[in-house]
Amino acid sequence: MTAVSDVRTTIGALRREVCALHAELTRYQLVVWTAGNVSARVPGQDLLVIKPSGVSYDDLTPENMVVCDLEGRVVDGEHAPSSDTQAQAYVYRHLPHVGGVVHTHSTYATAWAARAEPVPCVLTMGADEFGGEIPVGPFAVIGDDSIGRGIVETLRGSRSPAVLMQNHGVFSIGKDARSAVKAAVMCEDVARTVHVARQLGHPVPIPQDRVDQLFDRYQHVYGQPG
Repeated sequence: MTAVSDVRTTIGALRREVCALHAELTRYQLVVWTAGNVSARVPGQDLLVIKPSGVSYDDLTPENMVVCDLEGRVVDGEHAPSSDTQAQAYVYRHLPHVGGVVHTHSTYATAWAARAEPVPCVLTMGADEFGGEIPVGPFAVIGDDSIGRGIVETLRGSRSPAVLMQNHGVFSIGKDARSAVKAAVMCEDVARTVHVARQLGHPVPIPQDRVDQLFDRYQHVYGQPG
């Protein structure tokens, strides 16, 4: 098999994976209508695979996923890519360890974003998954890489794989697209539970040394070996 064939095979697999992962966004009620998206970096290539813009989740197919370069230009596909492509391309260019990016407007996390307030680390799940609070990124308008710059600037100084972009919504990252989807799901769950705790009283912060212990265990010990 030639190198070109290898790349085509990889892109085909990623188109199927990215398409399928959008079902997780609807399954966990993180999106409405055509909002939100999943993207994946093509390993070893300056390319990404992303949802087409404005296409219903019910109409998504592997074939209508769009392949773009890391400047956001379409390389292969019959549809215009997501309006978040420029932002996500910026993330891939500047955070080489990132293999997947997800964007949602999930209700509770976006409510925190509307207040420009980080979600405090008052749950062991928050410590496990985010290593501290879920941070807030700056207000930025869609259409260019401004949102991408805000994501990178915020997450470079955080252990969190998710950021609440002010007045906008959630962007999450991961080593691959599935990991980024998981971070988006966990972000909404933590945001919802902490919101409920706030209605009951004053949530108790977890001491930083305990946060560090929990994060280390979850990242390096939890789950199956290998």
